[in-house]
Amino acid sequence: MSEKYVYKFNEGNAGMKALLGGKGANLAEMVNKGLPVPPGFIITTEVCLKYLEDPKIVDRIWDDVKAAVAGLEKETGKKFNDKDNPLLLSVRSGAPVSMPGMMETILNLGLNDDTLEGLATKSGDRRFALDSYRRFIQMCSSVVDDVDSDKFEHVLTAARKKLGVSFDNEITAEELKNVVAEYKKIYKEATGSEFASDPWVHLRKAIEAVFKSWNIPRAVTYRKINKIADDLGTAVNVQVMAFGNLGDDCGTGVCFTRDPSDGTNELYGEFLINAQGEDVVAGIRTPLKIAKLKEVMPDIYKELYDKTEQLEKSYKEMQDIEFTIEKGKLYILQTRTGKRTAAAAVRIATEMESEGLIDKKTAVGRVSPVQVEQLLHPQVDKNAPKDVVAVGLPASPGAGVGQLIFDATEAEEWTKEGKKVVLARPETCPDDIHGLFAAEAVITSRGGMTSHAAVVARGMGKPAVCGCEEMVIDLAANTLTARGRTFKKGDFVTIDGTSGTILAGEAPLVKATFGDDFKKILVWADEFAKQEVWANADTPEDAARAIEFGAKGIGLCRTEHMFMESGRLPVVQELIVADTLEERKAALDKLKVMQKEDFVGIFKAMKGYPVIIRLLDPPLHEFLPKENSLESEIAELEKKGQGQAKEALYKKKTLDKVRLLHESNPMLGFRGCRLGVVYPEISEMQMYAILEAASELVSKGVKVRPEIMIPLVGTKTEMKFFREMADRIAGDVAKKTGVKLDYLLIGTMIEVPRAALVADELAEYAQFFSFGTNDLTQTAFGYSRDDAEGKFLFNYLEKGFFKENPFSELDRDGVGALMKIAVEKGRGVNKDISIGICGEHGGDPSSVAFCCSIGMNYVSCSPFRIPVARVAAAHAALGVLK
Repeated sequence: MSEKYVYKFNEGNAGMKALLGGKGANLAEMVNKGLPVPPGFIITTEVCLKYLEDPKIVDRIWDDVKAAVAGLEKETGKKFNDKDNPLLLSVRSGAPVSMPGMMETILNLGLNDDTLEGLATKSGDRRFALDSYRRFIQMCSSVVDDVDSDKFEHVLTAARKKLGVSFDNEITAEELKNVVAEYKKIYKEATGSEFASDPWVHLRKAIEAVFKSWNIPRAVTYRKINKIADDLGTAVNVQVMAFGNLGDDCGTGVCFTRDPSDGTNELYGEFLINAQGEDVVAGIRTPLKIAKLKEVMPDIYKELYDKTEQLEKSYKEMQDIEFTIEKGKLYILQTRTGKRTAAAAVRIATEMESEGLIDKKTAVGRVSPVQVEQLLHPQVDKNAPKDVVAVGLPASPGAGVGQLIFDATEAEEWTKEGKKVVLARPETCPDDIHGLFAAEAVITSRGGMTSHAAVVARGMGKPAVCGCEEMVIDLAANTLTARGRTFKKGDFVTIDGTSGTILAGEAPLVKATFGDDFKKILVWADEFAKQEVWANADTPEDAARAIEFGAKGIGLCRTEHMFMESGRLPVVQELIVADTLEERKAALDKLKVMQKEDFVGIFKAMKGYPVIIRLLDPPLHEFLPKENSLESEIAELEKKGQGQAKEALYKKKTLDKVRLLHESNPMLGFRGCRLGVVYPEISEMQMYAILEAASELVSKGVKVRPEIMIPLVGTKTEMKFFREMADRIAGDVAKKTGVKLDYLLIGTMIEVPRAALVADELAEYAQFFSFGTNDLTQTAFGYSRDDAEGKFLFNYLEKGFFKENPFSELDRDGVGALMKIAVEKGRGVNKDISIGICGEHGGDPSSVAFCCSIGMNYVSCSPFRIPVARVAAAHAALGVLK
């Protein structure tokens, strides 16, 4: 731990985020650049981490805190706890990675009954002083002592109703005095103590509350969702208050240097006259668009515009800026990298590159694989009829369909039951984070484009409609009412966050399309990536889609999927039920014609890119009817009598085969290359079909690059057996067709631990390796995936045994170690051996990064994940993703 625990703003800089947190480092940077920032100091993240182990650390730093407050007194000419000219402070969190709204904030700290009078006198506005005091009591009570904030809101609502006014800033000074008295009563009833009058006590408790808030549920949930490490801690920023609620020449707002919804290069944001910052973010009052500031305070608008331009050019990134106007003077309270939608991220990155602000590498690094995935989210079909319920602000684009739910926890519970939900709230708060994450979309009746719901939804890629004031949400009745219609909990609605429209029922959705900016990002990504992205594709249609998405090959073509088609399944069953080699070959001859047609179509669609075809992998019983179904059918046929004897006999023969093929553990049983060893004619048929299809196309001038993959190999003898088979058949086909293929590779899937451990032996015969990480994960852990995910894996994740599901994100320590061994051993025998991955992990960004780190040539994934993998591969090569 460093010896320095407390930093004045002018002692830090933007490069100190790990120690000072993002907010503190950026405040320091702005002070150094001469921007109008209220003075303050930062207590480091190291103190937070120490505090969570031993709260007594606050005793050790308290003299430093007092000295820092004394420095603020000297700088401002005000005094902390002074009844004539009181110094008031804000106490805010600030983690190294932005976690907007997830931790605690306390404003107006320093007020008590005595300093209230000083503030009233000094400001000349008793109403303002009382308003600040009631805010402080409410915020301090709920944050520090966990008093239910709704109790205070009920008092405020009653005050507005009593006076017949709509907004808090219309409550008179006389009534605010009553509100303050009621607030104190609420505090005493809830805690059994009087509300403390010593500001130093409040300051210490506020600092500790911010440290504690690192581990409150919503912060923990946010970190889990966004994969932020738990050991970073938060800094505490203590800053002199700037007041936006002193009158009509005051205000507060949030703005972005570019539109966070679509990336338009214009100042974007909202503000309120005569308000404090939480009024904008909380969505209690619907704010004004930032363009309106140009009309009501033109000089302030120009200054704000200039400062935002300065900040964007300095950080070379779109900025999210909080500001306050106090008596005609502008203060910048915070700047940070702005959260944005995926579409905005792409546009901002490409436009900043064209403006010369950033280079191509930086532009690619600004678009995350998660955002690429969000870009693939569906939209409402423009041609479908629309039953409009209400229209609000288009806070976050995209479309979502689900059942209405009005409670965040219930939204999470319904999602766990497999339901799709739309969360509807008057406004959201940070404690709703788990419900927002679970929901398909979110709608609010209050709040603007910079409200909590809007910001969080954009960050998560969730569609959102906010500030829909024509809609009334009754949380007690669990209803949504708009335009004379009422919708209940469980009713289906569709949210179009792109247009700000709420629709009744389940509107049809269409897949998103790629714009020119996104295509540009993908092209740049391919320039920087060190590994190619291939596709898992089983049909010509899949292959064509893969090419459209930018695949450079097919890493897995599963031949068993071709067998499952209705017209072919009876032929496959003939093959399995056959008693003699002649019967099997008769069925195989029929299948060969079908398989050859399949391969011709796929080779054509891939336009000369490599195609890895895996020979038959699943156990044979998967192609046969279930035992109980056959028993029922046989019983039915026997009832019908003699005319059904032939069919009944065949069904009985099939039933005998089903029983014969029954296995205790099929995943580890008679499947993969073992089928080809016992029934070599099956593998031979597939090889002939592949090579004859390739030869036919080559004879017509079509370029093809076939690769044959043997599944589930675990021994050198198995690999030798199939390599010799493939070489023999290739020679035979060349002799018959007169076509010698320039390109043909024979390789294996590495999907059992032994294969990884003897990869050097396999490489004597295999010309490529492809990691089948679905099975390799099962065999490395000794898990059956279906059983693990259905019975206990959720508990392992919940209890922290795993950070991620190992079937979704590659287990680097175990499965990854086996892969690394295989790569090193394989390349030790054949330095040019091609190595890739074709399990589901091929489309997971973290897994792609690992594959890059061990020098693999390609990753293969489903066609729709290709753009995600392309950007992930670039991020891995650039060091953005590790």
